[in-house]
Amino acid sequence: MRYLVRKVNSVNYQILQKCLFSASAKEEITHEIPKHLLKLEDEEDPSFFQMVEYNVHKAIKSLIPKFRKSIAERVHLPESEHTKRINAIIKIILACNSIVKLNFPIKRDNGEYDIIEGFRVHHCTHRMPTKGGIRYASEVNADEVKALAALMTWKNSLLSVPFGGAKGGIKIDPKKFSEAELERITRRYALELIKRNVVGPGIDVPAPDVNTSPREMSWFVDTYIKTLGMTNINAGGIITGKPLFLGGINGRLSATGRGCWVATELFMNQKPLMDEIGISPGLKDKTVIIQGFGNVGYFSARYFERAGCKIIGIMDIEGGIFNEKGIKSEDAIKHRMKTKSLLGLSGCKDVAKNELLFEKCDILVPAAQEKQILKSNADKIQTKVICEGANGPTTPAADKILLKKKILMIPDIYANAGGVTVSYFEWLKNINHVSYGKLQFGYEMEHTRLLMESVGDSLKAGLGKEIKVEPNEAFKKMIISASEKDIVNYSLGFSMYKAGQALYETAKEHKTGIDLRAAAYMMAVFKVYKVYEEAGLAY
Repeated sequence: MRYLVRKVNSVNYQILQKCLFSASAKEEITHEIPKHLLKLEDEEDPSFFQMVEYNVHKAIKSLIPKFRKSIAERVHLPESEHTKRINAIIKIILACNSIVKLNFPIKRDNGEYDIIEGFRVHHCTHRMPTKGGIRYASEVNADEVKALAALMTWKNSLLSVPFGGAKGGIKIDPKKFSEAELERITRRYALELIKRNVVGPGIDVPAPDVNTSPREMSWFVDTYIKTLGMTNINAGGIITGKPLFLGGINGRLSATGRGCWVATELFMNQKPLMDEIGISPGLKDKTVIIQGFGNVGYFSARYFERAGCKIIGIMDIEGGIFNEKGIKSEDAIKHRMKTKSLLGLSGCKDVAKNELLFEKCDILVPAAQEKQILKSNADKIQTKVICEGANGPTTPAADKILLKKKILMIPDIYANAGGVTVSYFEWLKNINHVSYGKLQFGYEMEHTRLLMESVGDSLKAGLGKEIKVEPNEAFKKMIISASEKDIVNYSLGFSMYKAGQALYETAKEHKTGIDLRAAAYMMAVFKVYKVYEEAGLAY
């Protein structure tokens, strides 16, 4: 009887909660995009950070009903608190957590001194540590670093990588500094962040970005290990993208380019989307143009080639090369390493600056810098699919034009998330103090041998004759020759595929059509919202 009363009371309580929520539905929560951000829909050269803010505000506006439904399920939160709680979480999501600006002197090789300006931004600390790269460029400024940190928040959220968003930068042209000077700059920048407790294996974990590489990461981690990190057993986890002998991971270098290929393949295999933009499904025989032939551009080209695509154009800062019969990425990189330029490659036509952006192709991969596709040039784009290998290459005004032209854009927060996904694997490797596969390869080989024996014994018992069961070459290669790189590549592919499928389902749920950017931001923002909703707010 007591159980029955408790059960009835529980049911009545749930009904009461539903009634209260239904009654409160009249008190609508609305979210409007600020007027200064609406102007971005027509701006030629908007602020990078405002571009990201615009997309987040758009997502929040569409997600209000979902926020209400989610918070209504929290039966222990009074209905009168729902609106206040949702608005509070929205304010937290929109705020940038912290910005550190550094100015420090550095002695040049000629004995003179320069004052170096650097930044580190923590955008969102809903998950810790935060994560984001460090770039060296003369264009680095607070607005750019804030925008990139915000993109890291949404990128990590979209891929379910349990990090907050961060980014860093030093305002220098690295070509104007010697290697010894760059080392002094890197170590001083690292030390300034370390002594302020801005970075650490559980606080903020940087990585390579534009004009930085495993070399700079090795200087950074060495500085930490020899100072405040000397007693921290997880000191190696302070930074990712390190050389292998300093705790790096196989597969990190090619991860972002590989992720671009996986993302494009997934969406180009969705027949309804391909029918809408007017192209046949799949990658085979598709033509590709790459803008930016650094790490991301080069590895993207390699993977698209392997998938049966034809690279017809490659461009970088010095100009571009075009060959409608196809360009081998290996030939292009060898030529560039030898001559310091893409121009002049045998069999190719040289093209001035970014003119290749407007050449007809099936897939365009902008893998250079932000704000490359603008209101003034978007109408000239003659591709069917854009895979954003760079961060923020398309402005909101250009977005509108491209959507009207039925061009499918695979957004940056998904397309180039391969790098941070593998960085997460490296961080796990560092804090777990063991390489991937080291504890399982031997076990899996023995497990496979016993499985084959078991199948053979069963066949013998059933058929009455000896049948030897052996793995085929492909299976044998996977088990016997497997390496850390194989594990990383398979895991990256699975992570990108899983996130891509969820993104496609979100697009269908919210009826965004080919506007995958809108769907991606909705998916990412809702995940961050749920973290704050579940964790509660500090008062």
